[in-house]
Amino acid sequence: MGKSSKDKRDAYYRLAKEQGWRARSAFKLLQLDEEFNLFEDVTRVVDLCAAPGSWSQVLSRVLIKGEKFGRAAWQDREAKFRQQMLGLFPDPDHPSRQPSDIPEQPISSPLNPRKDVKIVSIDLQPISPLPGITTLRADITHPATVPLLLRALDPNSPNQSSSSSSSSSPVDLVLSDGAPDVTGLHDLDIYVQSQLLFAALNLALCVLRPGGKFVAKIFRGRNVDLLYAQLKLFFDRVHVAKPRSSRASSVEAFVVCLDFRPPPGFRASLDDPLGGAVGKDGRLSEMVREREAGKPIVAETTMQDPVTGAWDARPERVDVVDENGVVDVEVEDRTQNTDKDIRWVAPFIACGDLSAFDSDASYKLPENHVSLDPVQPPTAPPYKRALEMRKALGGAYGKTTAKS
Repeated sequence: MGKSSKDKRDAYYRLAKEQGWRARSAFKLLQLDEEFNLFEDVTRVVDLCAAPGSWSQVLSRVLIKGEKFGRAAWQDREAKFRQQMLGLFPDPDHPSRQPSDIPEQPISSPLNPRKDVKIVSIDLQPISPLPGITTLRADITHPATVPLLLRALDPNSPNQSSSSSSSSSPVDLVLSDGAPDVTGLHDLDIYVQSQLLFAALNLALCVLRPGGKFVAKIFRGRNVDLLYAQLKLFFDRVHVAKPRSSRASSVEAFVVCLDFRPPPGFRASLDDPLGGAVGKDGRLSEMVREREAGKPIVAETTMQDPVTGAWDARPERVDVVDENGVVDVEVEDRTQNTDKDIRWVAPFIACGDLSAFDSDASYKLPENHVSLDPVQPPTAPPYKRALEMRKALGGAYGKTTAKS
């Protein structure tokens, strides 16, 4: 959790410390749950790129402790409101029944822990312990991480071999809030983020159960539609969500993939990432073979540009003569197959209550406001060495010498 001037003015930064969250990103997951009900019927979860552990903290408090946030808290407020209305107004179906005669409806207890919960968090950086959370310090882009994850998910099962790529007890939900250290070069940052998402998706395919859910951070760029189309191969529903706690000035968003349905014959493995998504004899392998063989791609109907001399696909002309001898010219574009070449657009959803805080706005603090320390300082931040070197040099401007 940063301490820059912009962070201190952020309402979610201060609210996270007041409510005991490790980072403001916890509100992003809670607002995603409000919209998509992510935690319904979920007991086994994998949290990738979890440091400093704010999303794992949400999972621990919701699934293990049974606290209610997000969709569950909203449903409780609605239930209490309905009970108050029943106590104020008579039943329209029974006019003779007075409000005092209406029995109070039981409301679910504030704590509702779930049984057989298993949560595994993975990150390259160390994560401070959380109740009921199994933490792994590993690289999600390395194939050796899969056996470690499978053993963490099923510690009592027979030893998982390195060749095994699927869990005997798959998980219900896979989360990934990882992002690279941005350089300011947007194209490079978007590419590195897409590769990180690529690794998270491959690992999720190894452990997700049919019908499972996958949520990951993305950077919306120029070719993000290709990413949506790839995710649509494995999930029936793919949404792009922007939580209100995510700054509007940021290009980040979250893909929420629901109802995992892998293609027939698909076998997940980090050794062959997504290349086997269509099988060894699928279209992807065929395209690679054609490219290696140097076969040109020729359109059915082409026309040469008189200026550049390049050949380009053109619609084919069809002349139709009616009974009166009138010629109707119709243009038929045979280069496009309307049954297969339909562009699919992922729905974009803004999550969070409109009355909630605006993450890009600055709010006036009350007079008695006291600045709190972060709930969990970084255990091993990547900038730790830089801070030590700066301290050894005497601060940001180096050591000063006394003048006579």
